[in-house]
Amino acid sequence: MGKFEHISIDAAHLMMSQSEVQVVDIRDDQSWAAGRIAGAYHLTNTTLQDFVREGDPDLPLIVYCYHGNSSQSAAAYLNEQGFDEVYSMDGGFEQWRAQYAMET
Repeated sequence: MGKFEHISIDAAHLMMSQSEVQVVDIRDDQSWAAGRIAGAYHLTNTTLQDFVREGDPDLPLIVYCYHGNSSQSAAAYLNEQGFDEVYSMDGGFEQWRAQYAMET
């Protein structure tokens, strides 16, 4: 399994506000449509290969899901695909929405 780091909601928010970062949302279509982090890319089985091909492997990459569990496997996979600095956001979108509701 690839290497990735865990990142807290607050650290992710700070990173997004201070530097260029890629953010991917691996939740289902309905959840994506209901709300997401601004600027996030919806990573699905259909869009995965496009993202791997077109994403910037040198930019930090934050992966999130519902609660921060499924994003760990996705983060490891993306690291294996050549993305160097990959984070799994602990707490996921549910915690993000609770803390930063107006920014989704």
